Amino acid sequence: MSNDELTYLPASCLAERIRSKQISSVEATQHFLERISRYNPRYSAFITVAADQAMEAAKAADDATVRGSSAGPLHGVPIAIKDLNSTKGIRTTRGSLLYKDWVPDADDIPTERIRAAGAVILGKTNTPEFGWKGTTENMLTDPCRNPWDATRTSGGSSGGAGVVVAAGLAPLAGGSDAGGSIRIPASFCGVYGIKPTFGRVPTSYEGPGGWRSLSQNGPITSTVEDAALLLSVLAGPSPRDATCIQETPPDFKAAVHNPSVAGLRIAWSPALDNQPVDPQVRNLTAKAAKAFEAMGASVVEASPEYSTEQMSDVFRTLMLTDLAVALGPAVETQRELITPLLAKWVADGMSWPATRLAFALRELEWHKWRLDRFFEQYDLLLTPAMAVSAFPIEEFPSTIDGVTVDRRWGFTPFLYPFNMGGQPAASVPCGFTTDGLPIGLQIVGPKGSEARVLQASAAYEAAHPWAGRRPLLDA
Repeated sequence: MSNDELTYLPASCLAERIRSKQISSVEATQHFLERISRYNPRYSAFITVAADQAMEAAKAADDATVRGSSAGPLHGVPIAIKDLNSTKGIRTTRGSLLYKDWVPDADDIPTERIRAAGAVILGKTNTPEFGWKGTTENMLTDPCRNPWDATRTSGGSSGGAGVVVAAGLAPLAGGSDAGGSIRIPASFCGVYGIKPTFGRVPTSYEGPGGWRSLSQNGPITSTVEDAALLLSVLAGPSPRDATCIQETPPDFKAAVHNPSVAGLRIAWSPALDNQPVDPQVRNLTAKAAKAFEAMGASVVEASPEYSTEQMSDVFRTLMLTDLAVALGPAVETQRELITPLLAKWVADGMSWPATRLAFALRELEWHKWRLDRFFEQYDLLLTPAMAVSAFPIEEFPSTIDGVTVDRRWGFTPFLYPFNMGGQPAASVPCGFTTDGLPIGLQIVGPKGSEARVLQASAAYEAAHPWAGRRPLLDA
């Protein structure tokens, strides 16, 4: 197998070749470590590279293969883990100077399940401090750069994970998404990412903060089948998470092997409640939405009834109150170690009256109710994933299509409403701008319908494949 073939070989195929001894885990792991060594200095996709631990794990995987035993569906497959996830024996910084030297003595639940499935952890991917924003810069390391244009953002907060997959630094990456943090980098980097239904993937429900009312762990991959494979490993109940879904998850892998949208009732919303969208994004996503009609679905223009402005305020209240609980003491005693804007936001959250949070929690329940009613009428909802393509690092757009927007929030109005509602949502690559930047289409389903979202994603992938176009990393 050539190096080029190995670089972009889907994880599901790599797993099969390792099981059948066509390639060893050591060969695959060494290949990706060499690519990381070559490209990470430029793109800053990893905060920590665990080369020694990865090679030891790969050798153990190969020894098990020789003995005829296999740890699980990811046996010997290299993977990258977001640096918000705790990894036993591997530095976990959470993108923060506060944790720059922290090495956990235990895995969190997603990492534990990834190890149990036999994967080889290459290292920890770049993220903003505690996942606080939709781009990936922090005080610990260099900004994460987009492989399609190194002057532009990768998105965030799973920015490193998006770059890892797009640049061929690992076949799989784990992400987490509390307000779009899987779907933003998936859209900006031209890869696939899915946020599961809230509670589908358990997390360690311990300690203060953690975005737990909004966040879900999920996969970022080059193919839908790989996403189904990794989600199958991550999903399922755990007694360590009081909020997780207490039922056996659907067969995600079976869903993608029958890719179809025939007969589905699909709503297409080009701008939700008239949010500004870049014309190229609007045109590419509209074309993608129309493709679902050609594949046999009924597609009508319709939008859930809610105010993005109001839901943005509710989301910020929930997010910053949670961050205030987690980071309030550090802001008071170690403020110099925290990005100034984040420290200010946390201080603001600490000063709010309890009535603001109470109002936000009330409005959150009505928002969930409205979305549940919407999905009684439709099987899926399509929207643009992002309002824009990737922009230059730290140059947040202040206007979109001639309309003034909030610089920190205006570029991503289509994602956080579905964290608040708890619905599964994916970003599917659907084209490129005239500047060669990827664009994503968001596919949202009712709660519990990850299999349907994956099936629809696979149907679009089969009709409009995206994996053959790759960034020129040396350009």
